[in-house]
Amino acid sequence: MIANLSSLLGQFNSPWVFLGFFGQFVFFMRFAVQWIASERKKQIVVPMAFWYLSIGGSLIILVYSIHIKDIVFITAQSFSLFVYLRNIMLQRNIDRRENQRERTSASVSTDSDTTGTN
Repeated sequence: MIANLSSLLGQFNSPWVFLGFFGQFVFFMRFAVQWIASERKKQIVVPMAFWYLSIGGSLIILVYSIHIKDIVFITAQSFSLFVYLRNIMLQRNIDRRENQRERTSASVSTDSDTTGTN
């Protein structure tokens, strides 16, 4: 038991272990960002930073997983990246449509103002 604990603690000398912990920290920060954003709005919010932190943390964990040759984490992080990227694409499409709607609405409002009709 003591030998196993000593061996485990000895791994902290490796820069790869620090990289793995850093990846986990970045990945964890997405929850903090989401929680803070939700608290501020008093409703459930998933800000874009959540997805960017998901990608960043996932990439770092993927690199670490490849280094330690852990097929479970390699597979999980690889597939997760597709979900995170797709969610960013979906949100950008929503934002683009909303911006288009706002521009169209502003254009219609400006056009009616210039026609002199009240």
